Amino acid sequence: MANGVWHTKYGIAINLTQPDLGVRGYPGLLEEIMTSVSERNPQLLECLAHKAGKPCASEAGGKSPWMFIRRARVGGRSPLVAAHLPITHKPTPAESDQHKATKERVVETAEGYGLAADAEVGMPNRRGVTDAVVTGPSGIQIGWEIQYSPLSPSSVHRRSVNAMEHDITPLWVAKDDTAALIDRAPWARVDDMSWREIADGSEMVIRGGYRHLQVWRCLSSSALHCPDNGGTGHCGAVHAEWFLPAALRPAQASRPDRGPDPDQRHRRQRAGLRAEPWRRSGRPPHVGSPHRLSDLAGADRSVGSPAQGPGAGS
Repeated sequence: MANGVWHTKYGIAINLTQPDLGVRGYPGLLEEIMTSVSERNPQLLECLAHKAGKPCASEAGGKSPWMFIRRARVGGRSPLVAAHLPITHKPTPAESDQHKATKERVVETAEGYGLAADAEVGMPNRRGVTDAVVTGPSGIQIGWEIQYSPLSPSSVHRRSVNAMEHDITPLWVAKDDTAALIDRAPWARVDDMSWREIADGSEMVIRGGYRHLQVWRCLSSSALHCPDNGGTGHCGAVHAEWFLPAALRPAQASRPDRGPDPDQRHRRQRAGLRAEPWRRSGRPPHVGSPHRLSDLAGADRSVGSPAQGPGAGS
């Protein structure tokens, strides 16, 4: 246990034995440092020894240099004490570089579309930091969470709820199709690319996490069955339904555009993200193709939210 920590955001040393924590001019500081780690930046509080470059017995024993605060029970007193967080997953240098490069690319791409974008945006309640926040023309905000390392489902839920409570729609980015965030919050999955490929502007294909709106006339020549007749027969009416992505093109091979089906009209949108960027670029994606990261970064929300699971409000 320790009686002091380093506050990484404010750059101050906190003395837990002092009534004012040894600092002045930081209203709400006690509430902030007592916030559950799942609801704030886990690296908010740092071991003083680690900060000073000195050896720490807890770190040598396998703990992380990051701290949390709790009240101990000593006789009839309940003093504040600091303890080290366990190491749940230590991002590799490659993961850290990928994270930084993706975050910077989101901001640069959004600004390229004329949108306001900022990196490392703290929540008003000081219970978290969003990797990047993109603000659309109507003031709607998308909070990008680049999550290339493992994260528990409960943490995804808490951080998403915290964002929504501050009128920010969370959008999680993963590279692993087994990531816990998938179908628990709005998400997008990209290929596992090197940080240099991301930083150099290589195409970042969205492999999953969106749906497309398909509109078709219910004819005998249609590839889809009639939803009003139990999947049998055709009624001649026009139907529209949201579908999960069709065939996604391989990572190293592009699927040629075969052109529109004469019996069907297809309009593709991510639920909740407008398609203006496609129209501006003059290259609307064809049915079955994945989108690009730039489509998401340069879009505003209009209908619902990106593809998400039942627990996320879809």
